[in-house]
Amino acid sequence: MKKEELSYAYILLFHVFLGVLIYALPFISKVYAVSAFLVGIYSIVKEKNRNNEVLIASAYVVGMEVLLRMTEGSLLNEFGKYSVLIFLFLGLVYSGFSKNAFWYVLFLLLLVPGLIISTFTLDFDTDIRKAIAFNISGPICLGVSSIYCCERKISFNRLREILESFSFPLTTMVVYLFLYTPSVKDVITGTQSNFATSGGFGPNQVSTLLGFGIFIFFTRFLFDSKSKWMKIISIGFILVFAFRGLVTFSRGGVITGIVMIFILLMILFYKANSNAKPKIASIILLSFVAGIGVWAYSSVQTHGLIDKRYANEDALGRKKQTQLSGREVLIETELEMFWNNPYLGVGVGKNKEIRKQQTGIDLVTHNEISRMLAEHGSLGIIGLLILFFTPLILFINNKQNILALSFFAFWLLTINHAAMRIAAPAFVYALCLLSVQIKIPEKTEEAN
Repeated sequence: MKKEELSYAYILLFHVFLGVLIYALPFISKVYAVSAFLVGIYSIVKEKNRNNEVLIASAYVVGMEVLLRMTEGSLLNEFGKYSVLIFLFLGLVYSGFSKNAFWYVLFLLLLVPGLIISTFTLDFDTDIRKAIAFNISGPICLGVSSIYCCERKISFNRLREILESFSFPLTTMVVYLFLYTPSVKDVITGTQSNFATSGGFGPNQVSTLLGFGIFIFFTRFLFDSKSKWMKIISIGFILVFAFRGLVTFSRGGVITGIVMIFILLMILFYKANSNAKPKIASIILLSFVAGIGVWAYSSVQTHGLIDKRYANEDALGRKKQTQLSGREVLIETELEMFWNNPYLGVGVGKNKEIRKQQTGIDLVTHNEISRMLAEHGSLGIIGLLILFFTPLILFINNKQNILALSFFAFWLLTINHAAMRIAAPAFVYALCLLSVQIKIPEKTEEAN
């Protein structure tokens, strides 16, 4: 192993041990949260964000957010989003932002009418602060992250370090999951999303981070595993994340991770010369074989129930009436709210109250697109158009960010099944706006 790889391996090993420690002594989770936040602040202030320390610190906190929630380590319910926002505000103070980030300033301004409406329309017995924060903290985090990242010049090597920062806390989380549920066979009884295999927390959010973890370690295998041992470590974690993602029985995260990898491989294959294309083709083939292996092992461990889950069947093999686990009902009610309030919407957080009054369903949204329409009306449409087209235009102008479309896919797919309850889709979306250069002068990167 080279010195850099050895250093990474030691840090990774520390995070494996940290997962064991948090499982044995749960209060360590709170210490971990505070330490990560303070170290992030310290590194940004000390370096004055010369090398975009903001992105390293934010990536780390995003990677640890779900772990903190499942271990009750979050000091606040939205600890991840608030921490990222604080880091980004510091970064903006030190480094400024591009004039083209105006579109995301506009996006944030489009959210204001919905916020104002909610203060008048939410029921008296509703905790207005919590209702608003739950629904709007994600879009605000996305907007501020995007303002910071929009056309910010960064080297590809620095982008790899951001991905590396994600990998450490994700490793701690997957170790904790294995300790929480060492025997999958003992807890799988049906085809519904499983809290027992998700650390006792929401399978949807856990699956999202596990699927992202598959992609993170796949990129490490491609770009950062020069030695045989690092290749083995990366492949091992890919398989581990894939297995734990599958047995959450929440399909969205795993499917998203696979789509991200597929997009990246297609871009690499398209850009590769004739000598490199056979290597990429072999990676695609090996990935397919490895996927079949993980699926077969998962099927054995779940008594074949995982096969039924992805075939949309119940434990007895009967076809389920709904394809989206009931989410289409939530989407339908939110679209109806939009048609009834097409201009400014019903207000932030109000859609849950209206749905409960009209249908008796007391559930929060799972789809950020229909929520934006219901709560922000036509302004929500404008906001979504900004979010959709801006990164695609930037990618056309700078195709060196070969991960951009994978990041974009993560955001788009995640907000359709898990909304923006965690910081990951917001921050990862912003990464696709970076102006990445394979080779960039050091002084240029520091200037940004």
